[in-house]
Formats: sequence, structure tokens, C-alpha cells
Amino acid sequence: MLLSSIQEKVNEFVLKSPLNIIEHLESLSSPPISYAPMRIYELPLIGIASADDSLWDTFKNINIIGPAHKSPGEWLPGAKSVISYFLPYTERIRKANRIEKITATEWLYGRWEGEMFNQALRQFIIKLVEKNGNNALAPVLDKRFAVDNLRANWSERHAAFVAGLGTFSLSRSMITLKGTAGRFGSVIIDSPLDLTRRAYTQYDEYCIKCMACARRCPPQAINNKGKDNECCRMHLYKEKEIYNPRYGCAKCQTKVPCEDKIPVNLVKSN
Repeated sequence: MLLSSIQEKVNEFVLKSPLNIIEHLESLSSPPISYAPMRIYELPLIGIASADDSLWDTFKNINIIGPAHKSPGEWLPGAKSVISYFLPYTERIRKANRIEKITATEWLYGRWEGEMFNQALRQFIIKLVEKNGNNALAPVLDKRFAVDNLRANWSERHAAFVAGLGTFSLSRSMITLKGTAGRFGSVIIDSPLDLTRRAYTQYDEYCIKCMACARRCPPQAINNKGKDNECCRMHLYKEKEIYNPRYGCAKCQTKVPCEDKIPVNLVKSN
């Protein structure tokens, strides 16, 4: 399989899937207000990483993720490649979360229903690979997937880093060519694919340390050294109590220079 073929099929799925459209969008405040139907995601970025990349082993370091993090080969014996993708939120979702002081209704739906779409996309890619005669597995859909003390045994963002899609910000979001506002996914396959070039060498190379994300953070969980994950998690728990089952603040991903692009002074020419 070629990356261009995967991109074409995935683009078609994103454009045509009814799961990428929310027909009945209603405000979660009182009194509720009905909105027009909303598209969740724009066309995605896709990158390919080698299952044998030496970076996978570094993620087992306790200062990065931890020893429970599984490499591609531990998830899928004979793994050769990892397909990683970034689904950027539409302008409507990003704009709403820029303007609202509380988490925007559009963002809450985009986060919750958007992850349902993301799960369907993972399954779509698996079937696409299997139809081509190969094996595939999405770690977050596997029964072995687990999160312990805020550390998962598979990280979609770290997979994206290996696949050349972007680098980390102070808020620990990923900065891609289409910014930070969106969702990541990945599928491991046992077929070799042409790899995506990493245009960076440092884990936070695209972050300009402007502190805009810190100023946007409601619980003030971000500082010039990074993010307090526990503080962020407690804020999200409060959100879930209000908007259950939806939650998803992410103010740090909107109204910032990296919302929908790499900060301009860091864009590299080819």
C-alpha cells in the first residue's frame, strides 16, 4: 500500500461518513439552544513511522511515559509500520472555543462525538489494511489498552511524533502543520510502508514558548516548564460533572499561535 492510497481512502471516509456530522447540536447550558448541523473534522494529516524506530524504546523511560508503554511489536507481532493521523477540528469548533469563556458547546460535542468518529476511522483503516492481505491493530481499541496514573501503555501523540506529524508544546499538545486543535489516532500494521520524514529533531521544536496556552488555561496548570497533568485532570473531572458525559476544556489549543498551524517563524522551507 502507498501513503497516497491510504490518504485518498481516509479523505473519502472523512468527507462522506455521517459520523463526521452532528445533525442535532444543542447547547448544554440552560435553557438549551439548538444549533445548525456541524461538521467535526477537516481533512487529516497522515504520517508513517517504522515499527523498529529506536524512539519507541525511549518512551519506556519513566521521565517520558514509562515502562508499561508497549512498542508496536509488542502490540502486533511482526509489526512493520505505524499509520498515525491528525484530525483537525473545523473552524466552527475552534472559533466557538476561542470566544466562549467556558468550554464551548461545539467543542464538547467535537470532543465526545468526534472521538466516536475517530474510533470508526481506526476500524476503517484496519479493514482497509486487512482487505489488502495484511494484519492491523489499533492499540486504543485493543483490550490490553490501559491507563494507569495518567500514563497510557500507548500514546497517540508520541506515535504522531515518531511519524513526523509534529512536536510537543508547553501544554503537551502536539503542534502539527494544521495546528494543535484536533484529535490523533494510529494503527499498527505488519506491512512496510514508505516512511514520513521528520522535519525536526527536538521534542518541542515547534513551540515558541510564547505562554499563550498558559494564559488561556482555566486552572492555571501550565507554566514555562510544562503542564501539571493532575491539575488539568481535576479540572476536566469538574467539567464532566457539569456536562456529563461530555468534557474537554482544551482552551490551551485555541486562540493561541499554534491553534491551526506551526508558528510562522518556525515554518521550514523544503
